Amino acid sequence: MDESAEQPAEAVHGITTGAVARRLGVAPTTLRSWDRRYGIGPAAREDGRHRRWTPGDIAVLQEMCRLTSSGVPPAEAARAARAGSGPAAPTAPAAPVVPTAPARQPGSGNGLPFGDVRQECRGLGRAAVRLDSPTMDEMLGSLISEYGLVTTWEEVMVPTLHAVGRKWETSGDQYVEVEHLLSWHVSTALRRVGIGAGSASRANAPAILLACVPGEQHTLPLEALAAGLAELGLPARMFGAAVPPEALVQAVRRTGPSAVVLWAQARSTAHHALARHIADTAWGVKGARARTTVLLAGPGWAGPAPAPGMLRPGGLREALALLRGLCESAAAAAGAPAQRS
Repeated sequence: MDESAEQPAEAVHGITTGAVARRLGVAPTTLRSWDRRYGIGPAAREDGRHRRWTPGDIAVLQEMCRLTSSGVPPAEAARAARAGSGPAAPTAPAAPVVPTAPARQPGSGNGLPFGDVRQECRGLGRAAVRLDSPTMDEMLGSLISEYGLVTTWEEVMVPTLHAVGRKWETSGDQYVEVEHLLSWHVSTALRRVGIGAGSASRANAPAILLACVPGEQHTLPLEALAAGLAELGLPARMFGAAVPPEALVQAVRRTGPSAVVLWAQARSTAHHALARHIADTAWGVKGARARTTVLLAGPGWAGPAPAPGMLRPGGLREALALLRGLCESAAAAAGAPAQRS
């Protein structure tokens, strides 16, 4: 009887670099770099060129990931991974062989407090702990291209940022540099999305104003929203962190926005009086005064239902849907064609 017929197809033929990268939560370019620099590569190549990774190859990669995540230099980790793996044994029992990883599973290999998250979170977390900027850039760009902005933000960026933040809070002064570097790369990836889609925006449409309430410094959620609006071709004005009330009111009166999004991360910063004042602010000629819709975004606004003229979206996806509808209504009222992607 042919023993290969009883083995999983991947044990016989191997799997591609992209599939291995998704399984381990690392960038494909990292795997290629390890192969080129340290000889951590597949034992066989299809047609002499295409990498096909066997379970034995993947076991070596797993050990390489474990060692580098714990701070071992890559060259030393590669030597240890190769020495500890031994030759691949095709007839070994299937149980110890690396199975196909589910899309979500608990735990992490880098000491970060992940729970039930996507595999890519752990890969991004490992790169952040290593302060590996090239890998973070590669992973974030690839994830946005493959899964889209909203899914990448909600299922990879946010869980990884939260895990690093929790580690920082429980480790004294450690991991501050990890959180700062990861935040920078997330911000850079979001701005690249906005820049790439910027030419599609309708300059003559009423803008959407994005601002953190006074005392609030968390801007990344608004940066994600700005990137999503750019993808939809909807113009936005980003005012950033801790905007003074007077400045925000003046911006509303000067621009006549279709909506104003106020972000509050904590209840201590949520400024309900400011939200009501902006919702009541009017502009335009006498007899045809206009007002804006206020979106209360962020966990700081939890509590009683919003007052009339205010909405409270549950996340990035819902906020984008609400804002698109508001902009289309404003364009229709002004007699302009609505923008559709």
